[in-house]
Amino acid sequence: MRRPFPLRCTLGDVQPSTLARDARVYDLAQPYYVGMPHHPSHPPYLYSMTKKHGDMHSPAGNSSAADAIALGSHVGTHIDGFGHFSCGGKLHGGHVAADVQSYGGGLTVHTAEEIAPIVRRGVLLDAAKDGVLREDAVLTGDALQVIAAEQGTAIEAGDVVLIRTGWAQYWEDATRYINAVRGTPAGPGPDLSGAKWLSAQGVFAAGSDTVAFERVPAHDMPVHIHLLFEKGIHIIEALDLEGLARDRVYEFLFVGAPLKLRGGTGAPLRPLALA
Repeated sequence: MRRPFPLRCTLGDVQPSTLARDARVYDLAQPYYVGMPHHPSHPPYLYSMTKKHGDMHSPAGNSSAADAIALGSHVGTHIDGFGHFSCGGKLHGGHVAADVQSYGGGLTVHTAEEIAPIVRRGVLLDAAKDGVLREDAVLTGDALQVIAAEQGTAIEAGDVVLIRTGWAQYWEDATRYINAVRGTPAGPGPDLSGAKWLSAQGVFAAGSDTVAFERVPAHDMPVHIHLLFEKGIHIIEALDLEGLARDRVYEFLFVGAPLKLRGGTGAPLRPLALA
């Protein structure tokens, strides 16, 4: 793969003009639209224009339009904070959940506001190989290791590892994408062994193009518990990885800045891959 910049370098080693001129930029975020897919546990995305052109205008005939949105912090392409899941009444690091949360203020620890902008080496594991995984496909640790080996992709500590299942192709069909069975989504993803394989590599974050990252239904959500609660590894969901897979870009510079939501358990994210 062409490398316009050394992947292991710090940004201080790269001239901004070179990075801007030579890098291919892949937008990994899905678009927001009314009726878009969302996990049943989270509220839908709402949108409305609040002022149309012509409602008000200046003496010269100029006018402006404006709009308003409402959405859950785990709707659309987003990142999970460590406070998103608890186990035994505690959050990651042993914080007692009841002591650090309120409806009006959210969390006081592990908040989305505390997630710094992410600039790290990114890795794509294309589990679908130009296709789409079946909804019952389980990505074990052994399966992920095989995918990485077949691609010739090495995973390093601190990486952001993104898993493509192909389900981003269903994004414009919310019913198909969520694929609810008895009220809960069903779709492919890693099982607990896959999550433990990722954590053993020392990854900073793991993400995928599905609504739940892990193989669902999984009522106890063991992958979320392992990564967020036990290991302090972020999860990124609802990515668009089709462009990277199409061009067989398996290593890249990952850049993403979560919204600074004070008290938030997660936040919308606009991630980019530069290759």
